[in-house]
Amino acid sequence: MSGPQRSGTGGGNRRAVVTGLGVVSPHGIGVEAHWKAVADGASSLGPVTREGCEDLPLRVAGEVRGFDAAETVEDRFLVQTDRFTHFALAATQHALTDARFGRADADSPYSVGVVTAAGSGGGEFGQRELQNLWGHGSRHVGPYQSIAWFYAASTGQVSIRNDFKGPCGVVAADEAGGLDALAHAALAVRGGTDTVVCGATEAPLAPYSIVCQLGYPELSRAAEPDRAYRPFTDAACGFAPAEGGAVLLVEEETAARERGADVRATVAGHAATFTGPGRWELSREGLARAIGGALAEAGCRPEEVDVVFADALGVPEADRAEALALADALGPHAARVPVTAPKTGTGRAYCAAPVLDVATAVLAMEHGLIPPTPHVVDVCHDLDVVTGRARPGEPRTALILGRGLMGSNSALVLRRGAGPSAER
Repeated sequence: MSGPQRSGTGGGNRRAVVTGLGVVSPHGIGVEAHWKAVADGASSLGPVTREGCEDLPLRVAGEVRGFDAAETVEDRFLVQTDRFTHFALAATQHALTDARFGRADADSPYSVGVVTAAGSGGGEFGQRELQNLWGHGSRHVGPYQSIAWFYAASTGQVSIRNDFKGPCGVVAADEAGGLDALAHAALAVRGGTDTVVCGATEAPLAPYSIVCQLGYPELSRAAEPDRAYRPFTDAACGFAPAEGGAVLLVEEETAARERGADVRATVAGHAATFTGPGRWELSREGLARAIGGALAEAGCRPEEVDVVFADALGVPEADRAEALALADALGPHAARVPVTAPKTGTGRAYCAAPVLDVATAVLAMEHGLIPPTPHVVDVCHDLDVVTGRARPGEPRTALILGRGLMGSNSALVLRRGAGPSAER
């Protein structure tokens, strides 16, 4: 097992803050629709309805319904890109609008970077073009097949569409990659970049993509939406997948204040480890080390954590390892701190799942409300899992966790507003 890799998000004179949120989720398009459903404890899990998926053994997922990419994305970008990039382009526009960030707010195109994470890439686009190849011949394959399927496509297209020429990158770190992308953004800010668009979106519900996922033993085969994804319970039977995701605008604090932006949260600390695929018992130590590293970088004591957004895989061995990792890293506070997993109401959108949690954590801290964990009632671990209804509170520090099926572990500490220097 590797030791914790810290991002360097803490320390120094340049601090990375969140100023804008953009969300495309099964709960709806935009922050307001997503937050209302999350705060109400609603569930958007349902039968898989995508064309070509009718006879596949995956029965329940979180689909983004009513999404019309043409409403926010120009035709020339639509034809070049897959659904997962359509989500990214739309969420980016929402985040920029939310932050009131326009071209005039950038000193130059080189002052704005882009970092995204993706696990499945453009499966729908790739499947269509390969069907054209085998059904009609090579002349019927479009030139964009070479780029639209690629997991880095969203970073490139967001950069091109918005003329952002600063440091750009893509993280391939399994499902934990969404948190790692935020850490890379914070590192870029600390290194001199004023603004970074970062996040993750996924669209893994095309037939080819689903067939690939069926090889995961952790994937839930349950047919009932209310039983498909129930982490931390005796009825846990895996996770329900989802599409969608979130994009955040991360800025250097001083630059953000100078342009009059609202500082909504501070990316205070991050660390990541690797423990290998399918070895859930080892993820206990790996996740605990990541949590410890993130807290250390944030200068945060365990008892300062006000809410934990759990990874919540829904596999008994993995859930047990996560509960024990929290106990190892937080000590007695682990049994007292509220733990939530709103993703049980949307499904687990792979790399995008923890980024949606980050967006939700920002909203939870702003609204003074910890959202519940849909479908979960009888918790079988020594955790204070928020169930049933949202819990009022004043969370100022959130710990967000992410693990991947291939063995990545990541932890991120988020502080409300400008962080402890201004509020504690």
